[in-house]
Amino acid sequence: MALLVAFLFHRSKTNARAVGTQEAVMLVNRKDGVMLDIRDKKEFDAGHIVDSIHIPANKLSERLAELEKYKSRPIIVVCKLGQHSADSCKILSNAGFDQVVRLRGGMAEWRGQNLPVVQKK
Repeated sequence: MALLVAFLFHRSKTNARAVGTQEAVMLVNRKDGVMLDIRDKKEFDAGHIVDSIHIPANKLSERLAELEKYKSRPIIVVCKLGQHSADSCKILSNAGFDQVVRLRGGMAEWRGQNLPVVQKK
């Protein structure tokens, strides 16, 4: 029970709204949204969403300047399973990005929906 309470408290502190794959695609297509992939390089190279920006979660704080030009656009944060993106959303929100959401289910859900993936060779 204590673990559940701690988990819910942690989630409530991030304020990151989760969106499904369809809403994420609509944000990109209709509002010029940007996909931000926070997985490690090996996972990113194995397959990522077309035109996504890659900044590993552990480097996000020091690489925020790379995202400044996207500050007025929706940013969809993508991780492996949708569980680790909330912390990155909080970093972005604290840095003044006000249209930050996370992809519910992460890349696992994206692939599960048979949506396009790019692989580095």
